[in-house]
Amino acid sequence: MEERIIIAGFGGQGVMAIGQMLTYAGMIEGRKVSWLPSYGPEMRGGTANCNVIISDKPVGSPLVEEATSVIILNKPSLDKFEGNVVKGGNLFINTSLIDRKSTRDDINVYYIPANDIATELGNPKVTNMVMLGAYLEVTKVVSLESIYEAYGKVFGESKLHLLPINKEAMERGAKLVREQIKVNA
Repeated sequence: MEERIIIAGFGGQGVMAIGQMLTYAGMIEGRKVSWLPSYGPEMRGGTANCNVIISDKPVGSPLVEEATSVIILNKPSLDKFEGNVVKGGNLFINTSLIDRKSTRDDINVYYIPANDIATELGNPKVTNMVMLGAYLEVTKVVSLESIYEAYGKVFGESKLHLLPINKEAMERGAKLVREQIKVNA
């Protein structure tokens, strides 16, 4: 098993947090992992993306060019990374900020209004967790229990009181994807 993931959006959207949580969860489960962050030159609001690999075998390079899954939080990132999804791979699009559909018909595409769901939950900062929940529902690359444990490692003890709303956000993303899969079945 090897999952190669690109996560991309604007700085401040929690792109790196998703990547770190997936990486820690992979380590918790005894997998080989890598996490490679990349930031645009802007101080705030610039581009941000990371490459994550979770594998049963040693990771040769942390760079992901052919992704099995891509999680996109903004339109410039969709334009840049849509072509990096391998045939049969998964593309997760935040439709709250992206007004176009995927141009690909050889991949699985999931449309998630992540910002809207996070706002409904009362905390716009959990947008990334909505996307993470959708991603985990489809790939099941790591368990939710490992993700919850990784949450504490990424955000620290002082943020553990926010874990319940983050769990709820992940469940909402997962539920939306389950509905989309059922409709397309």
